[in-house]
Amino acid sequence: MKRKSKIRMRRIFVFIFFNIIFAAILVPFVLFWGPFESLKIVAVGAVATSRHPQVVEAFLSQEEISRIMNSNNSQGFGSGQALGRTEVVTDKTAGITIEDIQGRSFKGKVMLIKDPKRVKLAVTKEIGVTGERVSDLVKDMGAIAGINAGGFYDPNGKGNGAFPDGITMHDGKIVHNNVGNKAVNIVGFDDEGKLVLGKMTADELIKKNMQEVVTFEPNLIVDGKPAVVGDGGWGIAPRTGIGQRADGTVIFVVIDGRQPTWSIGATLRDLMNVFEDYDAVNAVNLDGGSSSELVYDGKVMNKLWNIFGERYIPTAFVVTP
Repeated sequence: MKRKSKIRMRRIFVFIFFNIIFAAILVPFVLFWGPFESLKIVAVGAVATSRHPQVVEAFLSQEEISRIMNSNNSQGFGSGQALGRTEVVTDKTAGITIEDIQGRSFKGKVMLIKDPKRVKLAVTKEIGVTGERVSDLVKDMGAIAGINAGGFYDPNGKGNGAFPDGITMHDGKIVHNNVGNKAVNIVGFDDEGKLVLGKMTADELIKKNMQEVVTFEPNLIVDGKPAVVGDGGWGIAPRTGIGQRADGTVIFVVIDGRQPTWSIGATLRDLMNVFEDYDAVNAVNLDGGSSSELVYDGKVMNKLWNIFGERYIPTAFVVTP
């Protein structure tokens, strides 16, 4: 009887294991070749803008990927929808306000910082070795709040946020540069606290007295004019962005995504629309996906998509006391 029972249990385990493997193999075919267009849009947008776009390319042609990445407005994700806003934190002493926002397909947070000169760039203490969590970068700077900033490249395949991509500046000094004197789209603040966007070389950044700089794109609003064509062509995903009003107020935006029961995510146009709603004259997209995060008073304020918690990244824009 014991032998028969062991054989029966072994067969059950083999059956369960086989079905798990079969389901794992079947999932990408259902996502990319299945009849569910909305599910396909979310999946393609998430993977195509991740560090492994080749996964999508293995299943779909470039023409089909382009069609899906540029079809989100026709699916009604966030377009033409009034933005819901609810104030959740008002810290008059710190000059900070935090609001919950909600669009048609997304939820997120907006932080308003009155004094732009309090926004600094925190950089991982171990560039080339490992990145840090946003909460750690905020703590390192003795700051009270922060969002993830620039992207990173991964020459060693570790994915630990050790190398900030492009040109990175802190306190007016270049702390990392992997593009030489090539012009790249920079995001940063000059010595007057003005948010500056656009293509610049390392030499130009120094001449213009830039202080806190990362490299990322695309620009969303430039000199009061919208810069996104169509829905932006980057699909739907968690998003982070930074902008500034005419009076100098800095705007942090973090939008949750890839959580169907909470927030699907936003297109670049959705993100631009949020900044327009907050009267930004300049705004730019920052690193998104599982990096998107807002920290305030030692707490993660948004709902992270990454099941492992905070991601290790190289840089964060933080608000000093």
